[in-house]
Amino acid sequence: MIVISDTSPITNLIQIDCLDLLNVVFGKIIIPQTVYNELCELAEQKKILDDQDWISVVSAENRLAITQLETQLDKGEAEAIALAMELQPDFLIIDELKGRTIAEEMGIKIVGLLGTLLKAKELGYIAELKPKLEQLVNQGFRINPKLYKHVLKLAGEE
Repeated sequence: MIVISDTSPITNLIQIDCLDLLNVVFGKIIIPQTVYNELCELAEQKKILDDQDWISVVSAENRLAITQLETQLDKGEAEAIALAMELQPDFLIIDELKGRTIAEEMGIKIVGLLGTLLKAKELGYIAELKPKLEQLVNQGFRINPKLYKHVLKLAGEE
């Protein structure tokens, strides 16, 4: 399985001490060089990332696509989508709405942090989703109240 991740899902999982869920749900993860650079702006995140042998850093080669995407998205999202166009992954893990919309329009299959957590619960890697959602919200993760309730319902917790 080929899975590429943008910055925010990794940052958010690190903040709630659940980065390993990416590994157990998807196996190996690829992150673009720009995403790695963004994540390494915090020294503690760099140390955590560098200790994960299941995360690979790969640079997208299509500079024109990146430049065009950067007119609408931040650098990490732009390179993540450009890399997904090149590698045709099973999933691109991305949360920002504009990036998700652009990726979907390009035919890239996406999943977000909430979908990843739902899958982790479905596979038995987390017992309850609600405490994880609360941790995320307390760390500043924004989630629409209706979506929050919907995710809990999907998890069988509402």
